[in-house]
Amino acid sequence: MTGSPELVDARAPRVGGGVREPRWGRVVVIGVGCCVVLIAAAMLVPYLTGWQTHAQSFPPLHARLQARVGPGTPAALLLGVLAVVFAPRATTWRWGRLLIAVFAFGVAWMVSLAAVDGVAGLGSVLESHGEYLQTARRVDDAFALLHGYIARIPLHSPGHWPTHLAGHPPGAVLFFVLLVRVGLGSALAAGLAVIVIAATTAVAVLVTLRRLGAEGVARRAAPFLAAGPAAIWMGVSADAVFAATAAWAACALAVAVTSPTRARMLWWGALAGVLFGWCVMFSYGLPLLGVLALAMLWRGRSWLPLVTVVVGGATVVLAFAAAGFAWWDALPVLQRRYWDGIASSRPGAYWTWADLAALSVSAGPWVGAGVAAASVETFGRRARAARAVGGAGSRARATAAILTLAVLTIILLADLSQMSRAEVERIWLPFVPWLLASIGLLPAHWRRVGIIVQVVFALAVQHLIWSQW
Repeated sequence: MTGSPELVDARAPRVGGGVREPRWGRVVVIGVGCCVVLIAAAMLVPYLTGWQTHAQSFPPLHARLQARVGPGTPAALLLGVLAVVFAPRATTWRWGRLLIAVFAFGVAWMVSLAAVDGVAGLGSVLESHGEYLQTARRVDDAFALLHGYIARIPLHSPGHWPTHLAGHPPGAVLFFVLLVRVGLGSALAAGLAVIVIAATTAVAVLVTLRRLGAEGVARRAAPFLAAGPAAIWMGVSADAVFAATAAWAACALAVAVTSPTRARMLWWGALAGVLFGWCVMFSYGLPLLGVLALAMLWRGRSWLPLVTVVVGGATVVLAFAAAGFAWWDALPVLQRRYWDGIASSRPGAYWTWADLAALSVSAGPWVGAGVAAASVETFGRRARAARAVGGAGSRARATAAILTLAVLTIILLADLSQMSRAEVERIWLPFVPWLLASIGLLPAHWRRVGIIVQVVFALAVQHLIWSQW
């Protein structure tokens, strides 16, 4: 445990006693209040008006109301209590112990929540027709898959792809082809593999923050990255694999921008580029991660790694093109398929703001407090005055806040694109951990309240709502 002032607490720095703390109670109430109002409005407006949103029976989620308990309920309740009890102590643990605890708890939390629906809850979603696993089992020739991929995207093409394959580049299904080839092709085995990979996401985000000088914020945010409602979707969704890949890409970039030598900067930048390139091959929306990458380069005060990041990413994309799948050719075909499907029936006047409500459910309402804190830290007068004086603490807080706002910018761009009408509780999973990291900017009292809210909210959502994802 270091004695750096950045690790002491999340209180705003004082400048010679003349800069007072923000009124955190007001910040929290405004942030959480916005999330709660969004969620309530997104649920009530369709119910009260009869507005047809085409998202099963419980908008803004692709879900239905179905109260239940199951085999995983006792473990989930126990883990929730442990999260509340031990969260305040996590800031004092050795760094390695903290990372192991976050990973182990994440695995246990996802397994217990999924097991509310029994063993089937650990893999049945991946087994459904629209997902990747059934197709992956039938793939004998990956190159043939790539060569014919674009032709099967259109809705009315012969043998058109199921929903998720049509809506994503082939990197997603190839991941499941790999699982099948290594003997993890059953629904249960694939589900457990996804959970283990998903649990590394929080570790990658914490390491990223530490490399960028924000270890204190990382420590304080750790419980919120491990325990929360996002685990409901992370544990059973391929998007959790995308989230983990994106987080490790950012982590490699953080190592690059903070490396002491040019050679290490370039090599780590190349690794980051390759991982970002795979993200592009996972999802058509993940090139927007470039906004996060630019924010990291700026805060790291080094633009040299950008060269190898671009080269690494381009290498992956061009390799897929050489093998038969050109991303730039597929995108317009995908857009036509998207609007030929149910998206054209989903009203943009509802989903443009209801998507943000679905995100608030997935991330948990306390994410609003974190985003509000990040906004105060970036634009607030007192925070600007503290940064003018300097110091490791104020710079670390500013870095964490800027990363959060960069990801918020990504989300708003994705929302305005209108290419994600509904289902963002899973589609936007790669962005959720970066928003949750901002909760580490809050003072201890509000974090203690927050972890209780997040855990209770997660348990309530899983036991009251059945999600298709």
